[in-house]
Amino acid sequence: MTDAFRRFAAALAVAASVWVLFVASAQGQDDQPAWPDTFVARLEALALMQTLNAELLASRSATVSLEDWCRDHRLAAVPEIHADLMPATSHAPTAEQRQRLAVTQAETVRYRRVHLRCGARVLSDAENWYVPGRLTPDMNRLLESTDTPFGRAVAALDPYRRTFAVTMLWAPLGRGWEDGSTRIPSAAAGALSMPDALFEHRAVLYSRDHVPFAEVREVYQRHLLAFAPRLPN
Repeated sequence: MTDAFRRFAAALAVAASVWVLFVASAQGQDDQPAWPDTFVARLEALALMQTLNAELLASRSATVSLEDWCRDHRLAAVPEIHADLMPATSHAPTAEQRQRLAVTQAETVRYRRVHLRCGARVLSDAENWYVPGRLTPDMNRLLESTDTPFGRAVAALDPYRRTFAVTMLWAPLGRGWEDGSTRIPSAAAGALSMPDALFEHRAVLYSRDHVPFAEVREVYQRHLLAFAPRLPN
């Protein structure tokens, strides 16, 4: 065995060890802290969901809102949003989407899907239908060849958003809890089971000149609540 090969094998072993530690760390960070299945915990989950929902509705950028949420709730050591590109699949815009984007059938509309994560935690599954002809060449390059979050890539347009649909996908207290038709846990009944998807937004993005250039569908994930709840004393 040559010295060069030994050095290569040693370097490979070190790299493998580092990778194992990274994966273990990421898996640990991805763990969802257990919430008790109580009325108070469910009420807190509902309040937090509605708080973030309101912040997103009032925000010009979902990316910025998610970074603020990540920082405020200490979801990662570095509270920065990263976009993981999902495998490219063609999703042609519907006639309604083209109408909302004010584009003809002849104009190109591109599709992009990403998972927006903070640290190892996926906070949003986001789909974008955007009009490349209304973006700069540099913006298109970022969207086509990098994992830059959409909001960060188009920030120079000074964009704002108009949300046209909000769907709450999880009701922590259950439907009809206020009239007694749903049983509410009165004591700890084990861990609270949360679905992956909490709520969904659909919005159109406009430039500072009020020109629509993208439509987004964002499904917000349970890792937004990946911190211990505040329990009563």
